[in-house]
Amino acid sequence: MGEGVLTAGFPRVDGALACEGVSLEAIAQAAGTPTYVYSAGAIRGSFERLQKAFAPVPHRVHYSVKANSCGAVLRLLQGLGAGVDIVSGGELYRAERAGFKGADIVFSGVGKSAAELRAALAAGVLLVNVESESELRLLDRVAGEAGVVAPIALRINPEVSVETHAYIRTGERGNKFGIPFDESAATAKLALSMKHVKLLGLDMHIGSQLSLLEPYRDGIRRLLELQRQLRAAGARDLAYLDIGGGLAVTYDSEEPMDVQAFADAVIPLVRPSGLQLIIEPGRFLVGNAGVLLTRVLYRKQSGGTEYVIVDAGMNDLLRTSHYDAFHQVEAVRPREGRMKVDVVGPVCESGDFIALEREMERVEEGDLVAVRSAGAYGFVMSSNYNARPRAAEVMVDGGRFAIVTARERYEDLVRLEPAVPDWRTV
Repeated sequence: MGEGVLTAGFPRVDGALACEGVSLEAIAQAAGTPTYVYSAGAIRGSFERLQKAFAPVPHRVHYSVKANSCGAVLRLLQGLGAGVDIVSGGELYRAERAGFKGADIVFSGVGKSAAELRAALAAGVLLVNVESESELRLLDRVAGEAGVVAPIALRINPEVSVETHAYIRTGERGNKFGIPFDESAATAKLALSMKHVKLLGLDMHIGSQLSLLEPYRDGIRRLLELQRQLRAAGARDLAYLDIGGGLAVTYDSEEPMDVQAFADAVIPLVRPSGLQLIIEPGRFLVGNAGVLLTRVLYRKQSGGTEYVIVDAGMNDLLRTSHYDAFHQVEAVRPREGRMKVDVVGPVCESGDFIALEREMERVEEGDLVAVRSAGAYGFVMSSNYNARPRAAEVMVDGGRFAIVTARERYEDLVRLEPAVPDWRTV
């Protein structure tokens, strides 16, 4: 199943990789490299699988924008009926620009500024997911100054253990995210006493790239026990249960989250509560729906290692260096023979690599290479390190494609820098 998910949307046609009905060679000719390429069909398919699995209960899928905030991706999901989960004022701006309205938006994040909270209230978001007592007090004040009542959910840290990379565990005890479980009832009662906030939901997010069901069950049970306590204490307006996202996808040979098994585990717990379910997938919808298309610049040997140097670097795809993440790497049009190589980029860092000691098809200078499973946490984490312009983004839908984000130019690197600084004296 994992391999099938990996290749969905990216078949081989006459021996060469394509995205749906468009060859990657044609995309490289039109857009250059490095370029991120996304399959609209693969995104639709993942979204529809979730919708079908959770159809038995009131629910809404709120796409986690941090995974991939490309405007074309957002517009596609908006057209499918998704909501969004955002974590910054910039993501709010992007979501509204893509057509999402206030009631489509849940605003999460551990460090929202007063300005971001004001923007959320002005936009009329469905929920602000509050992550601390300090944030709750600030939001009550900001809402009071605006003359409105802020709709909130409390993000509770359910303190469940998960098996994933340490950097993407978000629901364990002592983590920076959410309200500690042993403080949750007191914080909720404080919210109920405030004039300018209305407690409408409970929220959790336990981590990312998760394939086991038990941590979700444990976390949901803890939230539902809190719900019962709060209703007994007078919380009459609770309407939403937000269980986050974090569903695993395939990068190598691992199995993705079984969506139907996930739904079968969650629905019996949630249905008796009467709460509307919110699910916040990001990677699950877009991770396997994208590749990073790059071209071989050079081949060289050093110290017994064979290097393939490509034009995509760690500034384009940070995951391999930051998380020691695995991505399958394939020649777009394979040649005869195999080789064991380090696939590295042009950035002046030893940590600038895409794959180490990887066996792959033989490639030569000028050949195209596709880095699989690059649709999530790829372009959104890219930077201008080494003064490198950011890559282009392309969306493919059936037999057509469009460049949906133009490649940055050198002029873009200095666009915000005045030619002559406006010096000021204090």
